[in-house]
Amino acid sequence: MTAQMKTESQGAGWNLARLGSMREAGLIVIILALCIAMSFASPHFLTWGNFRAMLMSFSIEGIVVVGMTILLIVGGIDLSVGSVVAFSMVVSGALFLAGLDPWTASLIGIAVSALIGAVMGFFVTVVGLNHFITSLAAMVIVRGLCLIVTKGTPLSLFTLPPAFKAIGQGSFHGVPYVIIIFVMVVAVFDFLLRRATAFRKVFYTGSNEKAAQYSGIRTKQVKFWVTVLSSTLAGFAGVIYMSRFGAATPTFGAGMELNIIAAAVIGGASLNGGSGTIFGAILGMALLSVVTSSLILLDISVYWQDMIKGCILLAAVSIDHLLHRRKA
Repeated sequence: MTAQMKTESQGAGWNLARLGSMREAGLIVIILALCIAMSFASPHFLTWGNFRAMLMSFSIEGIVVVGMTILLIVGGIDLSVGSVVAFSMVVSGALFLAGLDPWTASLIGIAVSALIGAVMGFFVTVVGLNHFITSLAAMVIVRGLCLIVTKGTPLSLFTLPPAFKAIGQGSFHGVPYVIIIFVMVVAVFDFLLRRATAFRKVFYTGSNEKAAQYSGIRTKQVKFWVTVLSSTLAGFAGVIYMSRFGAATPTFGAGMELNIIAAAVIGGASLNGGSGTIFGAILGMALLSVVTSSLILLDISVYWQDMIKGCILLAAVSIDHLLHRRKA
């Protein structure tokens, strides 16, 4: 590689990093502005109880957002995450009711979730289908499996041992374990995505798959394992939900994929692949959580809430499209 090419590569990387940091800084400003406005609009907004509820609401979904963000960066998308979350709950709960200890049952539930990701990865990398169609089919199939296993009836898991329930309901010095787990997952994958050589291949594959292949990167393997990672994290989130609620509902997570994708795109992950950060996606999730909490405190109808969230998603996708066209 010539010195000129190196300079151009470094310049492009710096511009991309600057664009990402600008997107994240803008999100922080918007979130702070909303919080300040809501502190005047509602006396209940700036309370620990409300902030704790917001953190709890997006912490578990935030784990799923991590996997979705990495998958978007590689150029894929996963519409099945909500169904996989529910299926992990259902499989783990059914095995527990069958006599297995909850820890082993949960590990099997997560493993089954990873297997779903592996099947999707196979159809994407070997058969040649795109992520959208594959994950759409998986979403319907897995949701059907949830209903088959439970016969459409939620599984009551009130006999779960206290040690297992503590994962979703307990706290350490006042900080819920759910939030601690969420922060650890975000910190680990954010570091890996920024620093680890293996995860840099995700960006190269998403930016220009053919160029990545010519440089020796096995792009199909990268796409396969990222798809598996997304489903595995969704399964992990399902186990935490089961611990938190003490139940496994076959219809749980319906529509979750929209919030997850919206958060990642708002945070800077491109639907065209090649860009995005974990931190930005979490900021996107935080923004949606603040908006949801604000609408509830302002007593806005639930029908309007869905419309407003849809408008936010449309705006985020439009901005992503304009930025991508400008960069191109």
